[in-house]
Amino acid sequence: MSRQELTNRGAGVAKWSFPPVHPEGRKFGLIAAGITLFFAFMAWETLAWPMAAVTVWTLAFFRDPARTTPIDERFIVAPADGLVTLIEQVLPPIELRGSDGLGDQPMTRVSIFMSVFDVHINRTPIRGTIKRVVYIAGKFLNADLDKASEENERQHFLVERSDGVRIGFTQIAGLVARRIVAFVKEGDSVANGQRVGLIRFGSRVDVYLPHGTASRVIKGQRCVAGETVLAELGVDQDLIAVAH
Repeated sequence: MSRQELTNRGAGVAKWSFPPVHPEGRKFGLIAAGITLFFAFMAWETLAWPMAAVTVWTLAFFRDPARTTPIDERFIVAPADGLVTLIEQVLPPIELRGSDGLGDQPMTRVSIFMSVFDVHINRTPIRGTIKRVVYIAGKFLNADLDKASEENERQHFLVERSDGVRIGFTQIAGLVARRIVAFVKEGDSVANGQRVGLIRFGSRVDVYLPHGTASRVIKGQRCVAGETVLAELGVDQDLIAVAH
């Protein structure tokens, strides 16, 4: 079938293009570009070239690619790009507990670490209504450490579906992250995989799975926000990795 026939049938032709830069990052890109131009104008090449690289990296850091989210009510999707570093049974954060929250019993927590090279736009794991958004000031320890969940600057979200299913997830600042930004507020309705916030410059996101639901990813696996299925509601069988 020819390209024209595919286009006429609505299939189109896939082409790669640099993802758009999120508005939160455009000012940083402009500042970096302005400094680069100043160095170039002054003929300070030893400074201009490294600054040009910083400009490109800044724009890449705030890139906001489109994602295709699986449409299945059973799926809980990854809220962040990055590496799965922890999967363990823990008590949910006190800010997300209670009869109208995640309860007070241990549950499976999946931690996704985002390096400075990952996309930092975070997305909701399920559709529903934002019931809580709680910001906690704190330290800036290495986000890969377990204690970062309790000591670092962080922001908790609680999302509830119309059928009562609740998912909690937490944005955690890291060593170089210095601001957590939320795009939504309590009472907002969100679609599965919708953008809900970002963390600047290296960080982590924790997801708390409902009771009776096991992780469908393994430690060391890379996730894509809004696309990778972290878990399937009601499926409590752990994923088994096979080495090749």
